[in-house]
Amino acid sequence: MPTISVAQSLLRMLMEAEGFDHNIEQVNDELPLLGTDIDACTEEQLDIEIFPDRPDLLSGETLAHAMANFLHKAPAQPDLPVKPSGITMSVDAELIGLRPVIYGAVVRNVAVPDDEEGAEAFIKGLMDHQEKLHFALGRGRQRASIGVHDLNTVAPPFRVVAVDGDRSFVPLAKEEPMSISNILLHHPKGVDYAHLLDGMDRYPMILDNNDDVLSFPPIINGDHTTVTRATRDFFVDVTGWDERACEAALMLVCLQLAKRGGAVESVDITTCTGETITMPNGAGKQHTVPEELVENLLGRSFTDDEIHTAIGRMGGRFDGRQPAPNDAPIASNSMAVARAGTSELMFTMPRWRFDLLHPVDLVEELAIGHGYEDLGSDVPKATLTAQPRHDHHLRRRLRASMQGLGMMQIQSLTLSNELDQFSHMRWVPNHEVTTITNPITVDHTILRQHLLPGLLKLLASNRHHDLPQSVYELGAVVRDHRNAERLAFITAERSGGFAAVRGRIQALCNDLGVKDWRAEPLEAGDGPWLAGRGAKILIGETWVGCFGELDPAVSSVYELRVPLNAAELDVDALMAAVSDPV
Repeated sequence: MPTISVAQSLLRMLMEAEGFDHNIEQVNDELPLLGTDIDACTEEQLDIEIFPDRPDLLSGETLAHAMANFLHKAPAQPDLPVKPSGITMSVDAELIGLRPVIYGAVVRNVAVPDDEEGAEAFIKGLMDHQEKLHFALGRGRQRASIGVHDLNTVAPPFRVVAVDGDRSFVPLAKEEPMSISNILLHHPKGVDYAHLLDGMDRYPMILDNNDDVLSFPPIINGDHTTVTRATRDFFVDVTGWDERACEAALMLVCLQLAKRGGAVESVDITTCTGETITMPNGAGKQHTVPEELVENLLGRSFTDDEIHTAIGRMGGRFDGRQPAPNDAPIASNSMAVARAGTSELMFTMPRWRFDLLHPVDLVEELAIGHGYEDLGSDVPKATLTAQPRHDHHLRRRLRASMQGLGMMQIQSLTLSNELDQFSHMRWVPNHEVTTITNPITVDHTILRQHLLPGLLKLLASNRHHDLPQSVYELGAVVRDHRNAERLAFITAERSGGFAAVRGRIQALCNDLGVKDWRAEPLEAGDGPWLAGRGAKILIGETWVGCFGELDPAVSSVYELRVPLNAAELDVDALMAAVSDPV
């Protein structure tokens, strides 16, 4: 989860502009109730961890906007005032296959601090916000990327075109022109994000009326549009593949600048499909929630005044109740659909609240705004009967055996990535891989099929600690989109080798009462094992796992320089091969 550091002086200035006193003790006590974790709250600095579902809190300005509502019950403003700028931007049809979503906005007369220190802090905050939105909304600039420019250095109208790799311009922080091909190979931002343009021989570019380059999205801006201490008028572009992510990113940058006194203006855009749109749309977004859903989830009903206050603290507006539609079903299995004869609650929430996807999200907003401590108490209505897992006894015996061998149990994330799971480990995915549709980071793109990579990453994090280190994990993996149980252990020790790990497998089998097990050699390169030092485990004719010494070529990927031996076993296969004495 991203963490932001905000100067208390900035929050104090923004609160006083709203007519409120900035009370640091109140911030420390009450702000976590909004759904954040405070790492530090001193007289000078607020360090706060922002949950992934609240990208609207990733700058000091947008955080202060939410604080005014939540802490001080300031009148909610779900609408962002937007006036037309008269500026247009046209997008070539070729962009439909390159980067089809192109939005823009103008913000004028931003109150940038006059002093050098204050101006630099403002610019740094603007850039930091941009990068955090790239992470939280843009998924590493894939879904959305942002460009912020000094409006007075460019000449509208703007055009978004496709160009060849030999097109040159002076990129940000450089003094000489570079071709797009060279930027992708040699510029730091080009190296970092070139993968987003893999397979392309034409590239998106934003030009002004003089054919000067504003931006080469999603990589780098042109140097001449750089925001400086003298900048007061801004042009913001957002490009990508996801309309909701792009709109939220555009709105949040505009909100940040508006909290600094800026006036937001819209841009008329001719899209790559020929449609004409105006962005940003400052009007709040309408939501309806079945009133029954609120009562069922929160265990009580709310008066209009209670709803108004609660949703106002969350930055929204309560628009009243309405009867369910005439075609509403008599019975509904959907939480989003009201039954005939019931009522719906109507809300207007800011368009930058990217996280509000379902009526349940609005119920959560209502609960947070009202206060969980005042919801009352209730007891479950359903009868709950627990049953032990079918592999309960085997898991207990496995844990006892591992602990008897002096190993410490760990639990790692089920989320992983293909490099760690397969490429680094030299394993081939023999089962269908479950991928994450909207991964938060490049490290968490799939559900794991093996446990051993997680153990290696743990040892890497503890590589400066004394040896020996022995850890194990008994946990779930996902293969063919179904859960499966596996056991893995790893030991880092100076004197360990194949004999040592074979002895641990022997001890495990003895603890399980297995006598007829055997080891058969694995082929070189079949997994992370050192050639000639890896083996598969068979009980009868059932393959249950593998073990061996790790190849230094594998362990070095994790910056581990000590001898490692490990094993990974299929618990479901063990369950079938080992008799249960209980």
